[in-house]
Amino acid sequence: MPADRPAPQISLPPTHQAIGVFDSGVGGLSILMALRDELPLEDFVYVADSGFAPYGERDEVFVAERSRIITRHLRKPDALGIKALVMACNTATAGAIHLLRQDYPALPIIGVEPALKPAVALSRTQRIGVMATRGTLASQKFKTLLDSLTGQAEFICQACDGLADAIEHDEKEKIVALCAIYTRAMGHFGLNSGEMDTLVLGCTHYPFARAELAQFLPPGVQLIDSAGPVARQTRRVLTHLASGDGPGQLTLQSTGNPALLAQAAQRWLGCTQPVQTLVL
Repeated sequence: MPADRPAPQISLPPTHQAIGVFDSGVGGLSILMALRDELPLEDFVYVADSGFAPYGERDEVFVAERSRIITRHLRKPDALGIKALVMACNTATAGAIHLLRQDYPALPIIGVEPALKPAVALSRTQRIGVMATRGTLASQKFKTLLDSLTGQAEFICQACDGLADAIEHDEKEKIVALCAIYTRAMGHFGLNSGEMDTLVLGCTHYPFARAELAQFLPPGVQLIDSAGPVARQTRRVLTHLASGDGPGQLTLQSTGNPALLAQAAQRWLGCTQPVQTLVL
């Protein structure tokens, strides 16, 4: 789900300004796919902070500093001067969105949080599994979200150390092994009373492991993520949208190995453009 407080609506000049999107690595491409479907005429610039990944196993001070560095880069008027920012990372949203909104009060900033509220609406057993990074689960923002749903469902939360990194590097055997370990650790999935019938993918990397996760879940268990709601929220908060015949342009940048982002973008988005290397 999008972060709880909607970004301010402001009037922006008609421009070729892009919407900035960033994550600790390639996981935010799952959000970018939904954004491009929802806003096909918009230009996007995607930053993978792969040189400093994974965020989910770092402390909040580190994550906040990296988030500020990337946002400063994206806001440079002589460079990109983005008109909106999507934090396509649950850990960065939890640890830094409030700081970025203080730093850039006129910039629409859309965050991501685990889709607990949609899960409550979908679940029939009212037992819901949540897979997320350790940083997201330990954050005050997540605890506040969890507290707001007290009495509506039981949430079984699992920190999935190493899974985002395995997806980042497309380590297929490791992805399967970790999915097996973490789903088993959570308990019984199924459609009967007392079983988890819904699994929330609380890291933007995890949708890229849907097929692997499904191997260890009974038929009918629902896997949900935040990509669609974030894309719709982005459309709502922007008062100026691109016009023209489209499609919008995409710029890819990485602070780490550009090949990781290039390969992931080709695999999941069908994009073949080169990746720009950043030193930030």
